[in-house]
Amino acid sequence: MKRSTGRRLVPIRVIGELLFLYGLLGWAYGVVIQVTHPSWLPIPMSHWTRWLRVDDYTIVSFIVSAVGFGLWRLTREVADIPLQ
Repeated sequence: MKRSTGRRLVPIRVIGELLFLYGLLGWAYGVVIQVTHPSWLPIPMSHWTRWLRVDDYTIVSFIVSAVGFGLWRLTREVADIPLQ
């Protein structure tokens, strides 16, 4: 693949990595809460999101992580950049 294509995919790759990392961390946080304090599940995450409970947050984080990983891997495959 051309080098310019790889350069254009860099922002998408970085966004994919960020989504994967922070989605995975959010998912791990939700799992830890579910294991240690399951009584907190019906409680909203914070005063900012009264509609998002801890278990919903965990599900959304897992989906965000999967999308981020897909973007990250797709951009690496398209640009023919080997994984380190």
